[in-house]
Amino acid sequence: MNEYQVLEVPVRGMDCAECTVHVREAIAKLPGVESVEVWLASEKAVIRFDPTRVDLVAIRRAVESAGYSVPDLIAPLALQTKRFSRKLLTLLVIVFIGVLGIVIAGEWLGLFDTLNELIPLPIGVVLVLVGGFPLFHNVARAILKRQITSHTLMTVGAIAALVVGEWVPAAIVVVFMRVGDFVERFTTESARRAVKELIALAPQVARVERSGVEVEVPVAEVKVGETVIVRPGEKIPVDGEVVHGHATVDQATITGESVPVEVARGSSVFAATFVRLGSLRIKTLRVGADTTFGRIVKMVEEAEAHRSDVQRLADKFSAYYLPIVAGIAALSFLIGRNPLAAAAVLVVACSCSFALATPVAVLASIGASAKRGLLIKGGKYLEALAQASVVLVDKTGTLTLGRPQITDVISLNGMSSSELLALVASAERYSEHPLAEAIRTAARAQNLSLFEPEDFEALPGMGVRAKVNGILLAAGNRRLVPVPESLPIARQLEAQGKTLLFVALDGELAAVVAAEDTLRPEVPTALAELRALGLKHVELLTGDSERVAARLAEKLGIPYRASLLPEHKIQIVKEYQARGERVVMIGDGVNDAPALAQADVGIAMGAAGSDIAIEAAHIALMSGDWRLIPDVVRIARRTMGVIKLNIAFTAVYNLFGLMLAALGVLPLTLAAAAQSLPDLGILANSARLLHQK
Repeated sequence: MNEYQVLEVPVRGMDCAECTVHVREAIAKLPGVESVEVWLASEKAVIRFDPTRVDLVAIRRAVESAGYSVPDLIAPLALQTKRFSRKLLTLLVIVFIGVLGIVIAGEWLGLFDTLNELIPLPIGVVLVLVGGFPLFHNVARAILKRQITSHTLMTVGAIAALVVGEWVPAAIVVVFMRVGDFVERFTTESARRAVKELIALAPQVARVERSGVEVEVPVAEVKVGETVIVRPGEKIPVDGEVVHGHATVDQATITGESVPVEVARGSSVFAATFVRLGSLRIKTLRVGADTTFGRIVKMVEEAEAHRSDVQRLADKFSAYYLPIVAGIAALSFLIGRNPLAAAAVLVVACSCSFALATPVAVLASIGASAKRGLLIKGGKYLEALAQASVVLVDKTGTLTLGRPQITDVISLNGMSSSELLALVASAERYSEHPLAEAIRTAARAQNLSLFEPEDFEALPGMGVRAKVNGILLAAGNRRLVPVPESLPIARQLEAQGKTLLFVALDGELAAVVAAEDTLRPEVPTALAELRALGLKHVELLTGDSERVAARLAEKLGIPYRASLLPEHKIQIVKEYQARGERVVMIGDGVNDAPALAQADVGIAMGAAGSDIAIEAAHIALMSGDWRLIPDVVRIARRTMGVIKLNIAFTAVYNLFGLMLAALGVLPLTLAAAAQSLPDLGILANSARLLHQK
């Protein structure tokens, strides 16, 4: 049985969603290709294929047959980022208006008719064919593949002008076809800019200690376990753990937070972050695409695969739009017997503006958000968030800081609290839960020696089981450890709002461990902002006890449900969805990952370094700052507003253009100029999303 491989192939020349469809279809037809995704933002195709049946040469030929190109894959691809320049956009608009003014003046003064008479038609035809050869060549290849593109109809319009002896209008159509192509590439490149700038932040080399000597190597050659040295002013090239040194690190590329953090021995650090002061020796844990930064980039690149309903609607409309335009042109010719008017209909409505209206806005928004530490997996989730009506919130690590401190260790069997703490910390040695970390921290503070646990088992929503020093230990809530309802110490500690962990040794209740977490200080303000945005129903879902949940919910003024297992949270999400609500679930991705995935929009807080949170959530906030929650809601609504305005503008513009052209009011020369204007409008409108605050 053959094993499938996955290959990422860069594709050049794609300008709009229609282009990605052509590339996808060309590659998918190859024998041995199981699946293919084509992404406009990162200009590449991701192909899963059988290497015994298809190779890179065949893939390259398929891409080229669709009218696009594959650059050399042997040398590393150098990422060239182009800053979006307002001066360049201004220059483009000025040049375009200048050319448009010349066309209008020439049409009004009759200069084109004079030029048409002075230069013989055969020479004019040659000029048109030479100037438009690359476009005509691609159109011919598309026709052979039974594909209709916007250039197909514009080419028909140019040919119609030549047939009736008007080579000047045909030449102007070709000129504006080339101008339109440039505008579309410029528009798409502007949307890609934020994504490419993000990718460019990744360091390319690392200083590694090998055989006692420091050597500089490409980041791709660094191995897990090697020691990397980073000095002041350098970027950290890997994810790892500090083994020596102390430094101030700017983690804005990961968390979006501008305030640097202090790291020392034992601290986790991330690739693409910047050491401001101090030097570090770092044990490599993850490299390249496996790092947190690598996963961020991959998530942003894959965001195109999750299309919103409005984008799918625009794509479907684009599929029917060109045949409709052709039909209107034919009807115009049959009624008016004016081939130039029919050609003008074909030309004026044939930009890529409908196909560009949604992806350009989505790419701009997702790329700009990623640079702030807001990872959005696609337009689908922006649209769902913009329409959200219910917000469900986890407690530990989400509403609270997730760094509880152990306040009490109460022995119920005569064993000392230190002995009990050592046993529990040993059992929790490999647990990722914040409460487990609090227990380990308390044990370290007392310099307690820990045992290696056997038969460790983490039970989501309940606790852990393990054999420690020959004792079967269970540590968790009441669902895992039977506790008498009348246990006075438990009621007393819960009345203080503390979270309790019950410990059983060989099946007998032996201790109560109490921990206290701290509410994130910005949560009340953020919840008030959500209500002001119209999200009135915010509900707390927690596995904590009734008393702990009630105390926190009362402080925040929200309803709650307590003592929940992960499956209970999923059921609650489904209940709201069954009522027609758009549900947002906010958690930290530890034991609420299933609920995050089930919700219409799952938002993971503080996802930096957490594979589970990044995978499960639809939106990942790399920091734990609750002020980002209302921010991302505003971003979603603003993005959908821009998309709707793009579509409305394009629809109204093309409708008027079609009417004027069909009635013979809009001459072919002006129709050619007018077809590029919607793309400029979409660019100007969508560019606002690159600078969201």
